[in-house]
Amino acid sequence: MVNPETQFDVAIAGGGMIGAALARALALEMRGARLALVSREAAPAPLPETGFDARVYALSPGNAAFLARLGAWRGIAARHLTPVHRMLVHGDDGASRIEFDAYRSGASELAWIVEDRRVQAALWRALDGLEGLTLYCAAPVRDLQVSERRAALLLEDGRDISAQLVVGADGAHSLVRERAGIASAARAYGQTAVVANFACERPHHNVAFQWFQGRARQGAILALLPLPGDHVSIVWSTASAHAERLLALEGDALAREVAEAAGHALGEMRLVTPPRGFPLQRLAAERLAAPRIALAGDAAHVVHPLAGQGANLGLQDAQALAAVLGARVPGRDAGDLALLRRYERARAEAILAMRATVHGLHRLFDAPGPVAARLRNTGLQLADRLPVLKNLLIRQAMG
Repeated sequence: MVNPETQFDVAIAGGGMIGAALARALALEMRGARLALVSREAAPAPLPETGFDARVYALSPGNAAFLARLGAWRGIAARHLTPVHRMLVHGDDGASRIEFDAYRSGASELAWIVEDRRVQAALWRALDGLEGLTLYCAAPVRDLQVSERRAALLLEDGRDISAQLVVGADGAHSLVRERAGIASAARAYGQTAVVANFACERPHHNVAFQWFQGRARQGAILALLPLPGDHVSIVWSTASAHAERLLALEGDALAREVAEAAGHALGEMRLVTPPRGFPLQRLAAERLAAPRIALAGDAAHVVHPLAGQGANLGLQDAQALAAVLGARVPGRDAGDLALLRRYERARAEAILAMRATVHGLHRLFDAPGPVAARLRNTGLQLADRLPVLKNLLIRQAMG
């Protein structure tokens, strides 16, 4: 016998940032719909006011506006938000660079740096008490079954959740994608992203830094992202063997190595959170939609962090899918494949462009030989002298 309490219009697998944002957006766009958000993790616990999360995002102004519409942005205290006013990107020859400046481009900021846990907590607070939304916490999904009229998530605790549409926002190792038979192409970069937070001797003045370290460092890329106060978060994407060595260093030794690699741009540094390593890969799902299934976020695409656009792409997925479902004719089946193809088409160009740009940059700065070195560094210098091109790049990144 079918239990009406477990029958939904849309069920979202994945309670991270993308899944939670999508649930909130659907609650706004699909008035009266029955929604379910299924998270393998427990609901976020109350956060301490001090300290930093090792994982941070560089959210575009466009996505900050999206989170504001969801009611989540105001749930992040201003002291935990850091605007990026300038960005300096250095080539691997010690001289070439390109500078992006928000004010010169007519914008108030290029991006906002915010901790993962702050965004998650704010989104979950925005979900609290929403009419029509059922939350399943600490509820890992065991299997997915798709029939002509419904799709069902089978939970490890024995419960079944049935919906017209199941959205896989369950990460790069998506069970929904696998069980739905959506093929994906994945390839390891042979790199690990080392992330950690540091206190700095000199103020960062809301500037983000990035160094392409070139073939000598096997295509390594070091980024320093400004945090509140005189703190920064680093993302050092480097060969896995080098990453293992960095992760094994004592805090003072790691701080010295990072400061040296950054050319002491912010003076001496002091480690304030333990470093963590994340193996890097790229992934592209063959499709974003299948009968009664849609994919969003890392379940659909994973890109190298060199441009800091992974989270931004996922939030744009959530925004686009919610808009498509919200604009459907009243009473139309949310799992209608023709409807889901509209979402897939809406996202195709942006995802393909970002994938090509990020992978192309990684290959260019990993390429050996003096010709490739001259090409990439001359390209940086030329782009820095073309305001129209720089403004185009800024507008694209700002969403």
